[in-house]
Amino acid sequence: MYLTICYVLENTLYINVTNRCTNRCSFCVRDKDCGIGDVNLWLEKEPTVEEMIEDIKRFNPQKYDEVVFCGYGEPTMRLDAVLACAKFIKENFDSKIRINTNGQANLFYGENVAPRFHGLIDVVSISLNAKNAEEYDELCKSIYGKESFQGLIDFAKACKKVVPEVVMSVVDVLPPEDIEACRKIAEDAGARLRVRDLIE
Repeated sequence: MYLTICYVLENTLYINVTNRCTNRCSFCVRDKDCGIGDVNLWLEKEPTVEEMIEDIKRFNPQKYDEVVFCGYGEPTMRLDAVLACAKFIKENFDSKIRINTNGQANLFYGENVAPRFHGLIDVVSISLNAKNAEEYDELCKSIYGKESFQGLIDFAKACKKVVPEVVMSVVDVLPPEDIEACRKIAEDAGARLRVRDLIE
């Protein structure tokens, strides 16, 4: 059974917890390939917390600049598992922990889950991807429709209250004026904007 949990890119340890996602983004690399480089990220089953912790120990987070919950799905859809692993890492290693997310966790759970990040997550990186709800819906095709855009902004604001750093990101294919509009959205939410490369 193929099960890639931990994988390394540059000097960052990534943890792949699910292939499920609330979005179907038109630019998603999942539509083009089963992984990144030579790393197959399609999970034949979701790993248990125990399997995740065993793999984390095998890789030794201490060796890396950062540990990131990010794979081929939306990690907050398995929030209990993510936070259990984050707690293990914080108790055993001196590691910075980031979650890469679409920011729809509060919509998914029907409540504000951001306070659960306190003391466990150092950085929350939210994919903003568009300057308004209509363009986000067209681009990302969330199961929550246009509501998802305001939802991710509200999530960023909630995270800012309990997490040291909140980042909102866009891909570099957006026109400059859209990127600047997104920068203002991020700043208004208390986050900084990161312009990331589109993964081909």
